Amino acid sequence: MPERAVAILPPGATIGILGGGQLGRMLALAAARLGFRTHIYCPDPSSPAFQVSNRRTEAAYDDESALIRFAKSVDVVTYEFENVPADTGGLLMRHVTVEPEPRILDITQDRYTEKSFVRAKGLNVADFEPVSSPEEIAGAARRLSYPCVLKTRRMGYDGKGQERIADPSRIEAAWASIGARPAILESFVAFDREISVIVARGRDGALQCFDIPENRHENHILRTSTVPARISSLAAAQARDMGASLAEAFRYVGVMAVEMFVTGGERLLVNEIAPRVHNSGHWTEDACYLSQFDLHIRAVAGWPLPAPIRHSDVEMTNLLGEDASRSLELAHEPASVLHLYGKEEARPGRKMGHLNRLKPMSGR
Repeated sequence: MPERAVAILPPGATIGILGGGQLGRMLALAAARLGFRTHIYCPDPSSPAFQVSNRRTEAAYDDESALIRFAKSVDVVTYEFENVPADTGGLLMRHVTVEPEPRILDITQDRYTEKSFVRAKGLNVADFEPVSSPEEIAGAARRLSYPCVLKTRRMGYDGKGQERIADPSRIEAAWASIGARPAILESFVAFDREISVIVARGRDGALQCFDIPENRHENHILRTSTVPARISSLAAAQARDMGASLAEAFRYVGVMAVEMFVTGGERLLVNEIAPRVHNSGHWTEDACYLSQFDLHIRAVAGWPLPAPIRHSDVEMTNLLGEDASRSLELAHEPASVLHLYGKEEARPGRKMGHLNRLKPMSGR
């Protein structure tokens, strides 16, 4: 299939963003650097992205009249989170270009569909089966073996909607814990480390990948991303190729993240796809000449995608909950860049900001 015609937006054009969280905020800031205006659409009146955008719409994602007005006020629409209702994307596409295309959300919003897509492209994933009852979980667990992991098919993030099952006695409790919803059961992966690939693809098919971060989670929430990752150059190249192949398979436009496990012998398994800019790419804001947010805006606007050159090693640390109360202390750190999201309430586990600690390139 030929690529879509590249419509290049001039400075002064308006980029519409569905979602008003910190990712929308950072996209709006990146857009402003190129002279674009932004219009944020989000139902939450306290959305931090509203603080830095030119226009805002506070309305539900199923408010048809508000969506049409929004579509007619912008030159392209993108989004900062992947759980955009399917009907929302379809409605908007009748009035304006939406990037990435909402059809991609149909795949990535459902873990079973997503993992089936990845496997069909010849990439490794943990063994998995769809399940919809405790009896089906028991049968799948016998085939996959214990321990295994039960995950809701939809609406899971930051560890929500998943439970580890060590033995048959835990099945009923795990099923109740995820809300007795359609799910998948996965083999437990004893991984050495977690990494991610941040890949950008333009409307003309141009592809760029950032260097590979190594990610550390606490309580299922990303705590740090460190670059360079402790993997070989061969494994890093393979990870970039895997991410690029998925972006090509989707005919994706914008930035997306592919989270992976690294197991013994540096075997790579795809864990999840995030069809948007990603928390594990926040280090790019200060350790690269162009960030993931810069490349996403360029891609959806039809602009060139230069290679995202890294100039520093870096560790990104998420500031969760009351961590943000240390902002003045953290601001004293040399060779560190503090990013706060402007959220009004600090709750346990809530992402309030991040800190990028820079140091000279190690030469790896």
